[in-house]
Amino acid sequence: MAGWMWLRCVLGPHLQRVHRSPDQSRLEDRAGRRGWKYQPRSVEKHTDSILGWASALWSLSYYSSPLLLCYLYRKGYICSTKLVPVSQYVGTVLVCLLGVACLRGWGRWKNSEYLQFISILEETKKNHSPANKNKLRCYDFDFSFWPVDFSWTEVSNPKQSKAGVSLLKPEPRIRGAADGVLHSVRTLPCHIISFLIAHSFGRRMLYPGSVGLLQKALRPMLQQGQAKLIEEFDGQRNKLVACDGNEIDTMFVDRRRDGGQDGQTLVICCEGNAGFYEVGCMNTPLEGGYSVLGWNHPGFGGSTGVPFPQNEANAMDVVIQYAIHKLGFQLSDIVIYAWSIGGFTASWAVMSYPEIQSVVLDASFDDLLPLALKVMPDSWRPLVQHTVRQYMNLNNAEQLLKYQGPVLLIRRTRDEIITTTGPEDIMSNRGNDLLLKLLQFRYPKIMTDEGVRVVRQWLGASNYMEEESVYSGYEVDDDWCVSVLQSYQADRDVLFPWSVGEDMTLEGRRQLALFLARKYMRNFETTHCTPLPASEFHSPWRL
Repeated sequence: MAGWMWLRCVLGPHLQRVHRSPDQSRLEDRAGRRGWKYQPRSVEKHTDSILGWASALWSLSYYSSPLLLCYLYRKGYICSTKLVPVSQYVGTVLVCLLGVACLRGWGRWKNSEYLQFISILEETKKNHSPANKNKLRCYDFDFSFWPVDFSWTEVSNPKQSKAGVSLLKPEPRIRGAADGVLHSVRTLPCHIISFLIAHSFGRRMLYPGSVGLLQKALRPMLQQGQAKLIEEFDGQRNKLVACDGNEIDTMFVDRRRDGGQDGQTLVICCEGNAGFYEVGCMNTPLEGGYSVLGWNHPGFGGSTGVPFPQNEANAMDVVIQYAIHKLGFQLSDIVIYAWSIGGFTASWAVMSYPEIQSVVLDASFDDLLPLALKVMPDSWRPLVQHTVRQYMNLNNAEQLLKYQGPVLLIRRTRDEIITTTGPEDIMSNRGNDLLLKLLQFRYPKIMTDEGVRVVRQWLGASNYMEEESVYSGYEVDDDWCVSVLQSYQADRDVLFPWSVGEDMTLEGRRQLALFLARKYMRNFETTHCTPLPASEFHSPWRL
């Protein structure tokens, strides 16, 4: 029995923090002391440090392996006479590390706190009861060892299959059979290079938060943020399994029992390309009193996989299914809130689940391609276009146009990330293009050339005073605009696009264009990465 327990300690996860004692109820804990960092004993502490350094060196070697291999080849080290002694050295190091791991297991075996944790973990794997899950949630440890709380196989969903949920694909060009074969042969090198770019540095440039070294550097901050969510807000961490097999790390804070109206609404948060729910946009609706469900992109934090569009959509789908079937929310009670690149999964969600109450997109863009072309050499333009459309097609606007519900766009007036020239040029902010495409689709008779012109004039305002100057300059009558739109809706009750404004004067269309632009977009005078205050988080306008 002792030997079996020691083996469990050797193979067990790294324990980071104890949020509360397993013998203490959650209600007692909220009124009592906060959690504490797990204190390993001397042997476990030093052996864990050695294994940690070995892991960091392996990660560094992995990312620098192309340069390292080129260097070794030029120096003549990649040959049979040199590889044999090197393999012996590597084997010796591995044996030493195995011995260190065994010593660490012995140190854990002597620690009563770790023994209690590993016993609870093993019991939960055997019996996944609510009582055992609550005990396990008292600990913060390697998420790969966390038992599954919800899987896509638990519900019958026509949107899902093992191949993944459906995405909007670029329309293929129609070619003859002979032309198609010839074209495929000519473009084969481009396809190969695009694949290599997307699966090497391209994916990491687009989602830097998926880089292991960055996550190691951020780990103390992430652990602190997670401890705050669990210990102060009674957050529940759960593992979901998407249809592609990726495990998704989620955090749910339930405010329904607090009695407030906002707590009955669930805000699902979609983070940016270097954002994690532990320290990301989840805090904004949390401070506003909403129930909140945060999740990490595939490859971020405890989530597995890589953040390609298909995997992102698969993850978003299982998060929504979990909210409906396990947390008990209706689609009409769910708001999707996204920051930056999270606009892709948010727009996919409302496109695929049109019954969702509303969507809020903060500092998001219409399409990835213009932003990708901005940072790459002009000579790479055809290659960049093919790579983005084939492997990283974040077509936010195209997906958002499929949604009929309320939308709010938040534009950062000093945004330095989603502008194609610089933060000083507010007209190059791709949030402008997202607004214009949405309004032109929903209100095509209002958004004629003149309507687009006045909206662009309003978008060119860099502060509140300039906005008001443009708005008042066209003498916009808000009450009249509302009455016109309500009258149209009452008479027809049709889906978008609307033909309102068809028989209207030029002055009337200008007023409606500016009115709608201000209702669909709010400005926030700051940079891209500044957290959005709860006071700036509003429900989208609905007629």
